[in-house]
Amino acid sequence: MEFLKWSWYVAYVLALLGLSGYGCHRLCIVYLYLRHSWRRPEIKTRFSELPLVTVQLPVFNEMHVVKRLLTSVAQLDYPKDKLQIQLLDDSTDETTSIAEGEILKLQGEGFDAELIHREDRTGFKAGALENGLETAKGEYVFILDADFVPNPDVLQKTIHYFTDDKIGLIQTRWGHLNRNYNLLTRVQAMFLDGHLELEQTARNRSGRFFTFNGTGGIWRKECISDAGGWEHDTLTEDMDLSYRAQLKDWRFIFLNEVETPAELPVDMDGFKSQQHRWTKGSIQCCKKVLPAIWKSKFPLYVKLEATAHLTSNFAWLLLMALCFLIFPNTKYQPEMSLWVKALIHIPIFIFASGSVVFFYLMSQKALHPKSWWKEIVYLPCLLALGIGMSINNARAVMEALLNMESGFVRTPKYGVEKIREEKSSSPRKSRYKAIKSATPILEFFFGVFFLFVLIDALLSGNMVSFIFLLPFPLGFFYTSISSFAISWSAATGDRQVE
Repeated sequence: MEFLKWSWYVAYVLALLGLSGYGCHRLCIVYLYLRHSWRRPEIKTRFSELPLVTVQLPVFNEMHVVKRLLTSVAQLDYPKDKLQIQLLDDSTDETTSIAEGEILKLQGEGFDAELIHREDRTGFKAGALENGLETAKGEYVFILDADFVPNPDVLQKTIHYFTDDKIGLIQTRWGHLNRNYNLLTRVQAMFLDGHLELEQTARNRSGRFFTFNGTGGIWRKECISDAGGWEHDTLTEDMDLSYRAQLKDWRFIFLNEVETPAELPVDMDGFKSQQHRWTKGSIQCCKKVLPAIWKSKFPLYVKLEATAHLTSNFAWLLLMALCFLIFPNTKYQPEMSLWVKALIHIPIFIFASGSVVFFYLMSQKALHPKSWWKEIVYLPCLLALGIGMSINNARAVMEALLNMESGFVRTPKYGVEKIREEKSSSPRKSRYKAIKSATPILEFFFGVFFLFVLIDALLSGNMVSFIFLLPFPLGFFYTSISSFAISWSAATGDRQVE
């Protein structure tokens, strides 16, 4: 029995140490951000004549937002004769007919606009982008997903950086149109702020590898071609092309002060499908490009950071392992002194959990210096949601490791921009149904299990474990019940998003 106790305990500590390693990486990102954030890129010269830019808009069944997208693109502060608009449409619903009417309006207003509709979705988004490049007239390509609403001055603020012939990509920072819509969008915004403000700025300005975010960025067309073009053997074609381009010595620029607003998923199934795609795609990219990175001439510190970046989603497997190890460890922990326990657990807690809190607080402080403290109340929700997503994302990691094929699942958008209190009383109906999956059932059973563990800790008087375990049942119940609610709405009629 003593051997089993130590076996459980060692496995538990090893899982925590693994999570602590990725927590340490977060702290390194904060350090790099603080050290290099002042190094803002500068425009050395400006184009005497503005170059031709092709705006590529890849869409698939986006009936709620395609009109908004085209309207915002038409408002770009850029000469019409220097702008080409390509709507790359793979839709199978009335999105195509809506888009046709909007494209005709733009053509009537003097825009060089075209609708490129594919019946065959080969390559999904990557295939649509590659197909559009065949008729793209611009030397530079501005890519926008359907849920984005670019500010009119975005091209004027970015295009002149390309006077440096070594620059292959300009990436803007995503904004959030519906940040305050509900609790889910609020927490999503915090997750993305950490990535976009801290990670992207730190990597780019410290000379590490930096990746295109899939939208809200402008590519030099020559860079895309030189890197081998868009490939669709991963679900994150943006990350894949980014690494291949930088391995070819192209330089990227991240402009965190230039914001391109977008709509966040407002329901749990949309968020899960998005996270599944991003997680699985990043592991696919890891398998594909990591060997080339280590064979490259880049310095060791750059290779190490790229490795931490590309393998970061393995933390979901460690979190799942932790879920299975927590109860045996709390119930059958081997005997040791309080000081030994403190020496082991306090540093691990600081790096595994404390680093997460510190990381996201720093991102809010950087973006909202006067009101960042208001976000503290949402940090427990952020931790709980991260735990609740572990089954969904761990499944994505395993699918990538086992080379299981899956399609590019779109994230539903509804054209939602306002705070819940400001919405009209009549709901918007949508025929975009929930994705059927067994994941919510597993999440619910995990929630029940951790509720039992939580009650056991409370009855045992172990308040430290009780506080530590509290986010686990909350997170699993939140992700599962939110998905069940969507499935119920889909089963009883049209889904409604106000």
